[in-house]
Amino acid sequence: MIQGDIERRDKILAKVLGITYSDLIELDAELNEETTADGMAINLLVELRNLDNKKILSKLKYEPDSTGTIRLDLHALEEKFVVSARKYRPQTFETVIGQSHITTTLKNAINHNQLAHAFLFCGPRGVGKTTCARILAKTINCQNRTPEGESCNICRSCISFNNGASINYFELDGASNNSVDNIRDLVDKIRIPPQAGTIYKVYVIDEVHMLSSSAFNAFLKTLEEPPPYAIFILATTEKHKILPTILSRCQIFDFKRITVNDTVEHLQEICDKEEVKADKAALQVIAQKSEGCMRDALSIMDKIVSFTNGQLNYQNTLEHLNILDADYYFKLMDCMLAQDLSGAMLLYDDINRKGFEGDLVLNGLGEFMRNLLVCKDEKVAGLLETVESFKEKYLATAKRISPALLISALNIINEAEINYKAARNKRLHVELTIIKLCYLQQAIELTAETNGAGKKKVIDSAKPLAFRNIPPIEVRNTKYEIKSAESAESKSGAKLIIETSDLSLVSEPEPPKPSDQKTKAKSAGLSALDKIRKQVKGNNTNGNGNGIHNKPLEKELLQQAWDEYVKKLKEDKNPAAPNFEMAELSIQDDNSFIALVSNNIQLRFIEQNGQKVSQYLREKLQNNLLQFYIVMVENKEQKIPADSPLTSREQYLKMAEQYPLVKELKERLRLELDY
Repeated sequence: MIQGDIERRDKILAKVLGITYSDLIELDAELNEETTADGMAINLLVELRNLDNKKILSKLKYEPDSTGTIRLDLHALEEKFVVSARKYRPQTFETVIGQSHITTTLKNAINHNQLAHAFLFCGPRGVGKTTCARILAKTINCQNRTPEGESCNICRSCISFNNGASINYFELDGASNNSVDNIRDLVDKIRIPPQAGTIYKVYVIDEVHMLSSSAFNAFLKTLEEPPPYAIFILATTEKHKILPTILSRCQIFDFKRITVNDTVEHLQEICDKEEVKADKAALQVIAQKSEGCMRDALSIMDKIVSFTNGQLNYQNTLEHLNILDADYYFKLMDCMLAQDLSGAMLLYDDINRKGFEGDLVLNGLGEFMRNLLVCKDEKVAGLLETVESFKEKYLATAKRISPALLISALNIINEAEINYKAARNKRLHVELTIIKLCYLQQAIELTAETNGAGKKKVIDSAKPLAFRNIPPIEVRNTKYEIKSAESAESKSGAKLIIETSDLSLVSEPEPPKPSDQKTKAKSAGLSALDKIRKQVKGNNTNGNGNGIHNKPLEKELLQQAWDEYVKKLKEDKNPAAPNFEMAELSIQDDNSFIALVSNNIQLRFIEQNGQKVSQYLREKLQNNLLQFYIVMVENKEQKIPADSPLTSREQYLKMAEQYPLVKELKERLRLELDY
């Protein structure tokens, strides 16, 4: 045979045995052929002359016999594909990815001989629960453990375990062995001590939450007090379904999801071993798609490698996983900021033509907005979940967008995702969401111009009331006691002053203000309405804008007009009539007067009818600048009409006068009057 063919044959043989070509030369292997007795098949005999290198022998997939010979049939030379999740399953605690808090605890327990009789491994799928259970079972029966608490993979126990021939390791599926009879068979097997010189018999029950309640109860006694050589390892993804009596008998280990960085590093190592060219961005997309599950990540990688014929790049990964490129979201954000509705609609049409469903677009857009919001604050920038090549672009885009826009956009997208399933026209539903997003910036700017006030519909026929803070007026007449608005218990100071005059564009004299309020008003500046009033006042100093002079107020004419309005209210059977009749009028200047009231009820009735009475008095007294203020005072000597309703306090005083026990009841129970 030609030397090149021999070398090629030996490389294939080394790959079959699971070692390198240099290791095969180190073992000084010789290849021979052996025909079976029936003459139908040919076995290959690999004779190993150098058996001193135990490290290389531990790597062999096939265990040699006592003479150092390995028998292989021709089918062994046919390379069979094994998925990466099985081919690269960790064999030691050190090779377990992302679960150092558990592997360190288990190694320390083995080194200090502090093993519990029952373990419960719980966590998400594909994070290493069953793998750690197998490594633990192999390590505790290893005859030559390393000082770090790892198995040697050389002794007879490790080799038999690696070949799946260990008689002291039992792995059960809880889903298919969930009855009482299955647990009874398991209990009977436990009575037999371990064989082949090992110390422990290990029983692994995967998906243990699938056991029935009866099976759990039948397992309780054995789980609590097993033989000294029996160890149980229970694995589950749904810890909450396990009975509390089972949980209390086990040492619980919670496995966490594998991080994106750990997943990327492990995938890169496998790609290097398999001689696959992989972009880091593609591996990051795979790691994000797997959501912390290493088995899913390896399965996705196997599919994409087969799809791309060994070329793992970013675009092929996006195409295979049906993920929309982030560039589309950046373009859509540019259209939103520019309020370019046509560009956004054309962009969504392009996305739709590529076969992406609307819910996928909404979900990706929501994640994109979330990443932009995260980039706004450096403290949480580590939460950004994207490929490395897009991080700088995210940071640059986030600087151009306000947090208010991002939060409002997230609310719109979230509402659209919730209602997507119920929508009949899916495309129209997504397009309406895009329309809202395009005009969102304009809506936020309009809201900001009104200082955060909500938008209100303007009605031409209605005129708003103008409310203004009026300084307290000290009433010098001894028959009034003015209550403070800030302290209901105090009996001095004004309680409440409200302007109820109709808001007009004609000139109105400002009410008297203290010097400190004048300084504050000047510093605050004039509103747009005040500027118009000033302008109109400058054009018509003494008129109403129509060339008609306003008549100054007179006490008699004012009282007469007020009484006529009260009479009109009585004719209309308006309940506010008694309250208007009880009010006392006091002229303040030529264009304003004060209505003095004694309680809240009276104040509210007059306030509700303030616009009507103001308009009536202006027409009656021929004064378009007329305005009045409501001041609530306590009037001890006020004459109350016979038909006026009693206040709560008056009713109480009248009851207490007639029935003294009412007053005693109020004091004992510490009751308060409801004004």
